[in-house]
Amino acid sequence: MDARDKQVLRSLRLVLCSEVLVEGLIIQYLYQEGILTENHLQEIKSQATSHRKTMMLLDILPTRGPKAFQTFLDSLQEFPWVRDNLERKRKEMMAENPGRIIRLEEPNSLPRCKICCVQTIQERWLSSLL
Repeated sequence: MDARDKQVLRSLRLVLCSEVLVEGLIIQYLYQEGILTENHLQEIKSQATSHRKTMMLLDILPTRGPKAFQTFLDSLQEFPWVRDNLERKRKEMMAENPGRIIRLEEPNSLPRCKICCVQTIQERWLSSLL
């Protein structure tokens, strides 16, 4: 999942917990689309309250790949106002920071975008010549 989408989910976490009931179609749709596994379903369903179920889903979603956020939006058919809120927040964040921020977890790891990778490889090659 894109860092910006993770931030959207984090910034609206409490709103989502109070307005979304994940037990119904949401988790079934995410399972159908391959975003959640059977273990994820069991983990979510085992939570005692609706709030905890939603929090568990929000903890799992960022780890489920690049399609997880959009698929989550697609699953919110019963909650169109929530989907609109998420999309609005996403657009706001894109307007605030139109360029993608790349943060390296480790100094020797390469960024994901091709331009930066080429620059980094070129910089390493040049520094090896010096």
